[in-house]
Amino acid sequence: MITVSEVSFNFSGQQLFKDVNLKFLPGNCYGIIGANGAGKSTFLRLLCGELEPSTGEIAISKDERLSVLRQDHFAFDEFTVLDTVMQGNRRLYDVMKEKEEIYAKAEFTDEDGERAAELEAEFAELNGWEAESDASKLLQGLGLDEGVLYTPMSSLNEKEKVKVLLAQALFGNPEIILLDEPTNGLDIDATLWLENFLADYYGIVLVVSHDRHFLNDVCTHIVDIDYGKIKMYVGNYEFWYESSQLMQKLIKQQNKRNEDKIAELQSFISRFSANKSKSRQATARRKLLDKLTVEEMPASSRRYPWIGFELSREAGKDILSVTDLTKTLDGVPLFQNLSFTIAKGEKVAFFGNELALTALFNILMEEDTADSGSFKWGVSITPSYFPHDNTKYFAGHTENIVDWMRQYSQDQTEAYLRGFLGRMLFSGDSVYKQVQVLSGGEKVRCMFSRMMLYPANCLVLDQPTDHLDLESISAVNDGLAAFPGNVLFASHDYEIVNTVANRIIEILPDGTVLDRSGSYEDYLEWRKTRV
Repeated sequence: MITVSEVSFNFSGQQLFKDVNLKFLPGNCYGIIGANGAGKSTFLRLLCGELEPSTGEIAISKDERLSVLRQDHFAFDEFTVLDTVMQGNRRLYDVMKEKEEIYAKAEFTDEDGERAAELEAEFAELNGWEAESDASKLLQGLGLDEGVLYTPMSSLNEKEKVKVLLAQALFGNPEIILLDEPTNGLDIDATLWLENFLADYYGIVLVVSHDRHFLNDVCTHIVDIDYGKIKMYVGNYEFWYESSQLMQKLIKQQNKRNEDKIAELQSFISRFSANKSKSRQATARRKLLDKLTVEEMPASSRRYPWIGFELSREAGKDILSVTDLTKTLDGVPLFQNLSFTIAKGEKVAFFGNELALTALFNILMEEDTADSGSFKWGVSITPSYFPHDNTKYFAGHTENIVDWMRQYSQDQTEAYLRGFLGRMLFSGDSVYKQVQVLSGGEKVRCMFSRMMLYPANCLVLDQPTDHLDLESISAVNDGLAAFPGNVLFASHDYEIVNTVANRIIEILPDGTVLDRSGSYEDYLEWRKTRV
C-alpha cells in the first residue's frame, strides 16, 4: 500500500499541488492524468523517492518492492539485455553478481563457501533460477526475440531499448509498478500484450499515459491533477471524463439558478424595502438572499485548442495511386513493391515500422525519393503535410510565433494572427516567443496552425499527437473526424485510429501488406486470422 498524507509540492516557487491525501491499494491500476505541466511525472517521482515533498509524507511498506520505468535509453548501454532486465529486481541482480565473483576466484576459501551457500539460498528464494526464463517471456511478449538476451544494449535501436526498459520495470513481480508513458513506441501487438499483463496484475500499478484507450482498458481508478489538487476517482478514463463533465454541468446549472434567484430577490428588496406594507417580505427575502451562494468555479489547468480543417475544394474521383514503390535505408528494405489506391472519402491509418511510414509519407509529399516505383496524386488533390520531424521548421528560426505564422497566412494582420493563435492556446505575450525555443507541444500546435491556414482536401499526418496532452489529442481527434476530405495518417493513439480511420494499411516486418476497409477494431479481429 502507498499512503500519501497532506503532501504539497513547490517547484521554482510555483505550487503544483497541495494537501494531497490518497491511498493506493493492491489489485488496482491508477491512471494519472492532467494537463502538460500539471505535475504528473513529478508526482511519480515523489512516489518513488526521487523528489521530496515540500510538506507531508509518502509512506510505502518496507517489504514492498517498487519498480519504475526508466526514461534514460543510454543508462544501460554497458550491460547485456538480460542484465538490464534483471536489474528491475536489484537485490536479485546483486546476489547473482556476487555469486559469480565468488565462483570466479582462483582460490576458494571456507568463508567463500559459506557466503556462496547463503547467496544460493537467497537466490533460490528470489526465484533466481527462473529469472532468465521470466525475462525471456517478458521480452517476447513485447515483441523481441529471445535471442536478444545476451545482446549488448548499446547495439539496440531506440524502439528496442524502450521495450527492454519496460520489461525491466515489469520483471520479478514487484508489488508496485510506476509507468510513465509505457506505450510510447510500442506496436499493436506489444500494446495489447501490455494491456493484458496489467489488467491481470496483482500489485499496485500507477501509469501516466496520453493513450485514452489504454487508460480505459487497464485503469480501475483515475487520479486527476488539476486546480492545484490531486483527486482520485473510481472507474476508467471514459467514466471519469463523463462524470467530470456532468459535475461541471450540474455546478453551472445550479449557479445559473442561484444567480437568477439572487437577481429576483435583489430586485424585490430594492423595490419594496422602503414600502411598509411589504417590508416584512423584503426582510424575509434578504435573509434568504444571505443563504444563497454561487459556487466559484476554480481555474482549471486544462485547455482545449480549436483544431478544424477547411476543404480547399471538392476532390475528384482520383485521389492517389501508388505502384510498386520500394525504399531501402542503409541497405535494409523499408518496403518493397508497395502498391495501393486511395478512393475518395477514405481516411486511411497506416501501421508498421515508423521509419518505413515516415519514408513513405516523405516520398508522397516529395520530400524524399523512392528507389523505384511511382505514385500519382489526382489532378484535383491539394495535400497538406504534418511531418514526424518538424526540426527544419523551427531550428535556427529567430522570428516570434506571430511572424512565423504570418508566412503561412493569407491575412497578414496582427489582429487576425493573434486571434487565431489564441484559439491554439497562445495568448498574451506568449505569441512573441521565438519559435526555436518552443516546447515540443507548442511546436506541434504551431504545425497544426500552419496546416489550418493552408486549406487542403487531403491531409497527410505522421504521428500528429506526439508531445500533446489529452485535451489537445481530443481536439485533434475531433478535427480529423470532422474533416470531409481524405486523410492518410500514422498514429499510436487507438481512439484516433478507431474513430477516424475507415481503412487500415499495415506493412509487416517481412514486407507483407495487410489492407482492409472498416474500423480499427474490425481490423484487429480480422488481423488475428492473418498474423
